[in-house]
Amino acid sequence: MPGFELFGDKERKEVNDVLDSGVLMRYGFDGMRKRHWKAKSLEDALVQRMQVSHAHLTSSGTSALTVALAGAGVGAGDEVIMPTFTFVASFESILMLGAVPILVDIDDTLTLDPNAVEKAITERTKVIMPVHMCGSMADLGALQSICKKYGLLLLEDACQAIGGSYQGKPLGSIGDLGCFSFDYVKTITCGEGGAVITNNKNYYENAHKYSDHGHDHLGNDRGAEAHPFLGYNFRISELNAAVGLAQIARLDEFIGIQKRNYNILRETLSQIPEITFRRVPEGGEENHSFLNFFLPTEKLARRAHRSLGENGVDGCFYWYDNNWHYYRKWEHLTEAKSLGKLPKEVLDSLQDFSKVDFSASDHWMGRTISCLIKLGWTATEVEQRAQKMAEAIKSAL
Repeated sequence: MPGFELFGDKERKEVNDVLDSGVLMRYGFDGMRKRHWKAKSLEDALVQRMQVSHAHLTSSGTSALTVALAGAGVGAGDEVIMPTFTFVASFESILMLGAVPILVDIDDTLTLDPNAVEKAITERTKVIMPVHMCGSMADLGALQSICKKYGLLLLEDACQAIGGSYQGKPLGSIGDLGCFSFDYVKTITCGEGGAVITNNKNYYENAHKYSDHGHDHLGNDRGAEAHPFLGYNFRISELNAAVGLAQIARLDEFIGIQKRNYNILRETLSQIPEITFRRVPEGGEENHSFLNFFLPTEKLARRAHRSLGENGVDGCFYWYDNNWHYYRKWEHLTEAKSLGKLPKEVLDSLQDFSKVDFSASDHWMGRTISCLIKLGWTATEVEQRAQKMAEAIKSAL
C-alpha cells in the first residue's frame, strides 16, 4: 500500500486508450469510444474479484458510502451505527443524507465492538456500518447476527481493506452492501474513485441512478433517459477508472508483497515481550496493509512512537492524537460545526459528546501504533527496517 508505488506500463496503456479515444466521461459518446469502456470493465472485474452480483463505481470512497446508504433508503433521522476509529468520511457520508451517525466503542480488533453496538440500537437504527480499518475486519459473524435479530442492514466500509477476507469471502461482499475507496493512497488506486458492491439488485439499481442525477440509464439516448427519483453527480471519470482497471488486475500481486513485508516486520517485533498485536477475528485474513500493535500503556506507546520518529522510521502512526481518524479530534462533528443549518433530525438526535463515555475505545487506541506496509520495499529493506523499529521501541521501554 499504496498502489501508486508500482505504476507502470499497464496503467499507462489503459489511460492512453482513453486519451486516444478522447472520451473521458463514462456515459455516452458510444461512437467515439473505440470500444473502450473502462468504468464498465472495472465494474465487471470487481464483480468477479469480489464474488458479488453487482458493482458500481463512484467518484470517491466517501461518495460510495453515501450512494450505498441512499440506495438502501437511508434518510433523514435514520441512525447509522459506526465506530469511534475511522476516517471522517464515515460520518460525512451519513450526515450528507440527513441521517445520524451514532458512534460506539471499538475493541481489540480496532473495529466495532459487537456488545457496544447492540447497546446503541434504538427504534431509529437502520444500519450497522463496521469500518475495516488498517486492513483488518470487524467481528462480522457477530454483527450479522445482531442485524438479523433487529432487522438492520449491514454496510461494510472496506475502504482500507480491499483484498482481505472473512470465512473465505472477500471483505465488502459479506454485508448487504460494501464500499471501497480507490484514492491515491489505497492498495489499488484510481487516483480518486470508489465503488459500491452488493448482491441486492434493487440497491444496485438505486445506486447507479442516484450517482448520476437520477438517470435511469435505459436505452441508447442519454438525453431521453427518465429520472425516477432525485440524484446527484458522484460519477467516476474514464481516466480514473482506467488506472483502477490496470490496478485491480494486480491486486493479488500487491497483497502478496504486503503480506511478505508484514510478516517480516511482525516476526521481528513479536520478539519484544511488551508488544501484542490486534486481534483478527477467527476465519479472517488481513490485507496486510498495516501492522497494528499494542504497548502495555499509553505512556509507553507515546514514547515508542516518538522514538520511532527520532530514529528515522517513517510511516508509523499514533492514531490516538490523529485529527482525521479518531473521535477525540473531531470537533467539527462533536460541536456540530456546519456552513449551513443542519437538519433538525440531526441536531435533535446527535449524541451529547460532552457526556458520552468512550473510555473503552481510548483503552485500545491510546496503546496502539500502526505501521504502513509499503509495496516498494525490497525484502532486504524490510529486514533492515524491522531491526531499526525493534531497536527504537526497545530503547523506549
